[in-house]
Amino acid sequence: MSPLAIKTCGYLVSTVSVLLLAIVAWPGASKHPPLEIVLIFGAATSVTGMGLRWLSYWIEERRKKEANDPV
Repeated sequence: MSPLAIKTCGYLVSTVSVLLLAIVAWPGASKHPPLEIVLIFGAATSVTGMGLRWLSYWIEERRKKEANDPV
């Protein structure tokens, strides 16, 4: 398995984890609108952050590959 595939799987697992935790927290947060907003924002920023980290890794790997491939 390639490092990119392993990293992708790790970020997918982390994303699912955040979503599962948000689902479990939702019944309590849904009773208080400010908590709903914080829960949604927190889950969204966490997933976005993981996506950005994965994207930066992908870009670095692509650049390394391009630098090593003679044209």
